[in-house]
Formats: sequence, structure tokens, C-alpha cells
Amino acid sequence: MPLTEADQRRVDAAEAEAEAAGSTKLLVHSPPEPQKLGSITVMCLIFNRVIGSGIYVTPATVLRATNSVGISLLLWAFGAVLGLSGLLVWLELGMSIPKFQPPPEEGTGSLDGEAPFENVPRNGGEKNYLEYIYKDPRFQTTCIYGVIFVVLGNLTGNAIAMGQYIMRAAGAPDSPEAVRGIAVAALTGACLIHGLWRNGGIVLNNVLALIKVLTLMAVIVIGFAAAGGASFGSGSGAKDAVKANFATRNSFARPSDDIGNYAISIAYVVYSFGGFEQPFYVLSEVSHPKKRFAKATIATMIVIAILFILANVAYLCAVPKETVLDTDLDMATIFFGEVFGNEIAPRVMSGIIAFSIFGNIVVMTFTAARVKQEIAKEGILPFSLFFARSTTTPYAWLKQRLWPSQSRILEQSPATALLLHWFFAVILVAATSSISTAVAYLVLVLLYAYTIKVIAGFFVAAGVLYLRATKRKEWTDNLGFKPCGGPTAAIIYSSTCAFMIVGLFIPPSQSSPFSYAKTGVHNYIVPAVGLGTLLIGYIYYLVFAKLIPRWRKEVLIVEREPIIVRQGGRQDGEWVQILEVVEFWWAARQAGGKEA
Repeated sequence: MPLTEADQRRVDAAEAEAEAAGSTKLLVHSPPEPQKLGSITVMCLIFNRVIGSGIYVTPATVLRATNSVGISLLLWAFGAVLGLSGLLVWLELGMSIPKFQPPPEEGTGSLDGEAPFENVPRNGGEKNYLEYIYKDPRFQTTCIYGVIFVVLGNLTGNAIAMGQYIMRAAGAPDSPEAVRGIAVAALTGACLIHGLWRNGGIVLNNVLALIKVLTLMAVIVIGFAAAGGASFGSGSGAKDAVKANFATRNSFARPSDDIGNYAISIAYVVYSFGGFEQPFYVLSEVSHPKKRFAKATIATMIVIAILFILANVAYLCAVPKETVLDTDLDMATIFFGEVFGNEIAPRVMSGIIAFSIFGNIVVMTFTAARVKQEIAKEGILPFSLFFARSTTTPYAWLKQRLWPSQSRILEQSPATALLLHWFFAVILVAATSSISTAVAYLVLVLLYAYTIKVIAGFFVAAGVLYLRATKRKEWTDNLGFKPCGGPTAAIIYSSTCAFMIVGLFIPPSQSSPFSYAKTGVHNYIVPAVGLGTLLIGYIYYLVFAKLIPRWRKEVLIVEREPIIVRQGGRQDGEWVQILEVVEFWWAARQAGGKEA
């Protein structure tokens, strides 16, 4: 990236100071401009994360829970609204914080001679937003969120589901050992891809996203074609399914009156639409985020909303409601069986679902490792500097040896954060080995949705309402992105998350697909464990921020100095972070409790 002379001097000074003999400072470089993520990649991060097992598996679960075609479709439409609302909340925060003061010589001076604070996008997503909103006491928010995300911020449940679908595609018995072995292999493979070759992982993500979008479009076309009378082999006709499912007297007939069913169904739909936050986790690696990011993400979520609703309608164009209620199979498998009428088609669909799930794992590994690197930069983890560093990828090192270039910064990846991500993902696979793979998937997916999506989502959206209520014009006048409808998106998202936090404790009826009789897991287990992770995070905070400093009679000092520059070296360029200097040390307390 071309820099002004002043910016280059500041970068050189920071690098020289950090590399000086005896320095304990860690330099973490942002990718140079040629390695930044463009709008297509930003869109593919969302496509690849959102289009996974959810849209192929969850529709049947929701239909069984609601017992109504009309209500299940309304829940999916509501999920689309909720996904867009969540995105608008994240955009309001992501485009507005954190704020840094530009260097005086580059700023547009205010009346007091100082440059106004500017938003500079940073990796981390909701970690940054929660820390900004809930600042005090120091370290509390970081510890609570950090513990939850380090342990549960992975797709172990999806990896187990991938193993199940690979076994089905192969026509092999559903061996728990084989399923978990495939899960570990998928998690390991994704970490290795991103650790060995950053750009290769990005290209793979984009290719997988494109294939998944085309596959889902093909499913939609097949469903509507079958409803129109097209024949696909020996499958049964779809016109009867259309009449049975969409007739006015049938669509909303005899819906479930079980509130617990609706709470869990909404949680599954939320999980299926979850993924809009992925590019926010890597925001400092995005090219021109203030100009292009909002348009790219909103357009992507609108496309996904349309595809998901059409896919649900396409399923019901070919599959009668009673067929879904009479089996425990997922919707896509039932759909292919009904349309093609042979045993090979469902196995092919199982392979497609497994492929889609691997795409989920690839994108989540790329983004979640960056969040864990940001958590490590706060100094709250054992060996924080080790997990906070970025290292040159083996691919970039080998390429430089074979074809030397003048590039100052070779391709890097957070290899140690990827190791941390892999370790806890494998631990979760092992921790659920005493239960069946089907139950393990159910528990891990709901636990991830309840903690990362619902609880964190509630505090983020409620935090936006708090900022609007307390800071008023100070907040709204300085927004980098102003969502249409003002606080409407935050109200929708926070109220829905609040309902799910409480609603998942409501026991479903004995006939529910979520009942203990069907799953072998009491409904209160997942929300209780989810809320328990908040307590574990708080205990971690007490030990880290209270007990250890008292024992050491010292306080931990954390310094994170971002070096920000004008993108492209232009005076009208966006402010971006080119590198960050991280340093921790323990300082002795003074008599008054302050560091010396």
C-alpha cells in the first residue's frame, strides 16, 4: 500500500521500536492492499456460512414442531427479517466504532487544533461492540465473551453432522467412531488450509460459496418444476403435494399450541440465518469497508432471504406435509426421495449437504481464528502474546524462496489462534462422545446458537438501544452507517433474542420433536449450560482481574497501539489500520491501589 511520507515514518518508527533488542512488543500487521478482501469475498463469506445444513435439515424440524405449513413459512420469513435486522445492528456498530484520533499532521484539524476521532474498522465483530458498550469494570466483558467464544466459537456440531451425511452418502452404517473421526478430520483440514495458505483458503471459500448458491438454486428450480408437472424419474407427482400443503383450508390447519416448540423452532431458524456477522470478524482485512461493505452485506442477506423462502416453498411443492410428519429424515433427503423416487437421489443429497457443511467449517475457521487472536491481544489468556501473533504462511515463505519479490509484508495467518480454535473444537467432539452423534449435533448447535447468537446478540442489540437512549445525538450524529428505521432493527433483534433466552426453558410437550422422549436431552439443559457459560466467564474474570493481581500485588497493563494511515496514501482515503503494536506487563501497585 502506498503511504505518505509521514505515515511511512510512523510505520518505520513502530517497527524499529518493536524489533529493538530487549523489546517485548508484538507487531501484528494487517494484510497489504493486494491481499485485502474485496466485495465478492465479503459476500462469499456470508453465503458460505449461511447456506449450510440449516436450509436442508431445519425446514422439516420446524414443520414437525409447528404442525403447520403456513406457520412454518411465516417463521422462515420472520427469520429473514431477523437476519436483516441483526445485520443492520452490526453495521451501525461496525461502521462507527472503534474510533481513533488520526495523527495531527494528517487530520483535518478541529477548532481546538486536534483532529476529530475517526472510525477505523477492526477485526473482532461483537467483541469490540460489547467492550465499547459495557466498558466497566475493566476486563469483565472481555473475559466473559472471551471464554464463551474461545470454547464455543466453532462449528463442532456441524462437523459431526458432516460425518453423519458422509456416512449416509456412502451407504455405510452410521458408526459413531467414524462420524467423529470425519468431524475431527474436517476441523483439522480447515485449520491446515488457512494456516498453510491464506489466499488459498479464501479462494476455496469463494468457490464453495458459488457452488452452494448454484446448488440451492437448482433445488428451487427442481421443486417448482415438479409442481408444474415435470417428471424426474419414478418419483411421485408433486401436484397432490401442492394441493395438500397450500390449500387455504390446510395451510394453517391444526397448528401446534406448544410455546416451547415455537421458541426452539425460532432458535433453529435464527441459526440457519446466522452468518451475517462473519465479515465483521475480519473487518480490518476488508478493502474500502466504508464505501462498499454495507452495500455488499445487505445485498447478500436479501439474496439469501429470497433463496431460503423459495427453497422452503419448493420443498413443499413436492413433499406432502404428512410425509414429513411420518419420518425423522431431513427435508432435503425427503425432497429428493419424493422427486426422483430412488435410493441414489437421497444419497446424492446427503453428499451435497456434507459438502455445504464443510463450506461452513471453512469460513468459520477463517473468521473465528481472527476473533480469538483479538481476544488474545487483550492479555486475558494464558500465553496471550503467543496466541496474538501472526506468522508468515508456509506457502508465502516457499514462494519467496523460489521467486523472490520486493513485498515488505508476506502473506500471514494467525497460525497460533488457529491452533487454539482447533484444540477446543476437538475437545468438544471428545466431550460429547458419550452421547449419540444425533444428540451431540442437537446439543452443540443449540448451545452455539444460544450463547453466540442469542445471548451475545441480545446484549449487542440492547446495547445499541442503550447508546441511542443515553448518548442520543452524540451517538446518532456520528454514525458511520445509519440504518433505515432508526432503532427498529435493534428493537426487533433484542426482543426476539430476549424471548428465546427465556423461551428455551419452556418444556415442549411429550409429542414434540424436541421432547426428552425424542432427543434424550431435557429442554432446560442447553439454556442452563448457556447461561452457565456466563457464570464461568465471570468467575474467570474474578480470578484474572481480582485474585491474581492481589496475589501478585501488581496490575496488568495492556497497550494496543494501532498505526492508522490513509488508504492508498491519498488525503481523501479511508482511515485503515496498517499494523498494531501490542504489549503487556505487570506493574507494581501504589499504596492507593494504582500502578507505580
